[in-house]
Amino acid sequence: MNPPVSTFGTSTRDPNVPRHVAIVMDGNGRWAKKRFMPRIFGHKHGVDALVHTINACANRGVEHLTVFAFSSENWKRPEEEVSGLMGLVLSAMTRYLTKIAGDGVRVRIIGDRGAVSQTVRNAWERAEATTAHNTRITVWVAFNYGGRWDIVQACQRAIADGVPATELSEDTLSRYMAQREAPDPDLFIRTGGEVRISNFLLWQVAYSELHFTDCLWPDFDEVELDRAFKIYATRDRRFGGVKPEAAVLAGSSDAA
Repeated sequence: MNPPVSTFGTSTRDPNVPRHVAIVMDGNGRWAKKRFMPRIFGHKHGVDALVHTINACANRGVEHLTVFAFSSENWKRPEEEVSGLMGLVLSAMTRYLTKIAGDGVRVRIIGDRGAVSQTVRNAWERAEATTAHNTRITVWVAFNYGGRWDIVQACQRAIADGVPATELSEDTLSRYMAQREAPDPDLFIRTGGEVRISNFLLWQVAYSELHFTDCLWPDFDEVELDRAFKIYATRDRRFGGVKPEAAVLAGSSDAA
């Protein structure tokens, strides 16, 4: 997959700041347990951390932020927790929608909407409609989302559109992915100490830089974000190729 090409000029963007950041917000339950509180309290504080992170990313020039709010596997969690999360979605929309809309944030929801209630779907649609014309940063909320589901639904939609097998290229399939309007993530962050992708944006993170931190999500702040960005700035991103100076050292006749 080719790296995304920014539509911004090099003079307007800091190359050390990722254009697109993806985050697995892990550790809410453990954060609550350490404080002898129910898991849902960790999720509530996680929402606060998310709102702060959205503004921190926007202030640093990030154009897209994708967060893993609820995976397609999270339905296996206790019914009380799942119910609490659904209620938290509604309360968060009520509490924060006016603020984030006023801050220039555009909200998009990705995932299989069929399994959630009509009330939750209505809240999502209201958030998307209210923020549709904002341009400061686009926040993609992955809810009831799975990377494998995304690839399968993209294939299904391509087949339904009559795309011949011989014409089904990476670029063609990318246009059917749930996040087709965004460039692939430059930086993938996972909090909570786990070191795995967990079925998040499997197609899109093929060439993302990966950063794992022990910080539990409710404790994630600007210091942690800047630490991740500093590490990202040291990465040598070649997308499977070699840079001209490396080719020269190797004696390649193809070096620029």
